[in-house]
Amino acid sequence: MIPSDPNAMRAVAEAVRKGSCFVVASHARPDGDAIGSMLAMGMLLEQLGKHADMISCDRVPLLYQNLPWANRVRIAQHVESPCSTAILLECDGTERTGLKGLDSMPLINLDHHLSGRRFGAINWIECSASAVAELVYMLAIELGATITPEMATCLYTALLTDTGSFCYGTTGAGTFDLAHQLVAMGANPTSIAQDVYFSNPLSKLLLLGAALGNLHREGNVAWLSITQQDMERTHAAEEDCEGIVNYAVSIAGVDLAVFLRELPDHRVRLSLRSKGAVNVAAVAEEFGGGGHENASGCTLDGPMHEAIDRILPVLHRTVGGLKDAHSAG
Repeated sequence: MIPSDPNAMRAVAEAVRKGSCFVVASHARPDGDAIGSMLAMGMLLEQLGKHADMISCDRVPLLYQNLPWANRVRIAQHVESPCSTAILLECDGTERTGLKGLDSMPLINLDHHLSGRRFGAINWIECSASAVAELVYMLAIELGATITPEMATCLYTALLTDTGSFCYGTTGAGTFDLAHQLVAMGANPTSIAQDVYFSNPLSKLLLLGAALGNLHREGNVAWLSITQQDMERTHAAEEDCEGIVNYAVSIAGVDLAVFLRELPDHRVRLSLRSKGAVNVAAVAEEFGGGGHENASGCTLDGPMHEAIDRILPVLHRTVGGLKDAHSAG
């Protein structure tokens, strides 16, 4: 793997060499890439003789609690740390972390999203990377570190989950090359897949049943939704919502899907997924969100029926515009 901005990578490497103590954080409601990359970054820093204070405003999801060092992630709402520099992974700003106290610190920003913003003192954004784990891997190589089996396990988990099991549009030969190297370095793909895909709590399956009961389709657009009452009835946690949208986008003939989840304050969080060249990052950005071309998210004001009425015309317009472009071509 070759970084598109080697100067940015070298700037991050130099900052790591000069520093001694770092806060490592990612976004609120962390997914596999956020957790796996945070843990691998923490291991990298400590291998180099640095101190890593890994902080999250939300707990490590159940699916990732078996990862090495997962129990070392500190849950907090405010950064109170002896470290003076923060490394933020796949965030578009400090607000995305859900942590207070970061704005007074020098920030090193590593991201791979199309919606990535240059908010840090040092910014390394690789939009062609399929996961921020790729950046952590490249940084480790640049710093001459050893990728241990524990680091490889965390990075492979991040890569597997953030590519949608190697299904999203950013998946390419380099993605599989990295997966191959991580397995050679000690990641066990069978064990990782068992932990990620075959360790679901009952609450997640009950929540999925509620969502599928609200599944709808109009042409090549599909959507499903759950209410706060559904969350309470099934005793579901926030992390149980992860992946539900994939059932809608998996329908034959559907190119774009959205999962709508009512929040306790009656706002509605949207998870968007698409196939092929349909860019849901642009849809999410239209509503103040962002993400990948094939996987993005945003939040709308409620109630649920109004959020649905707002998003559906945009989804149909997005898919229709793509078809028009293909017809013109």
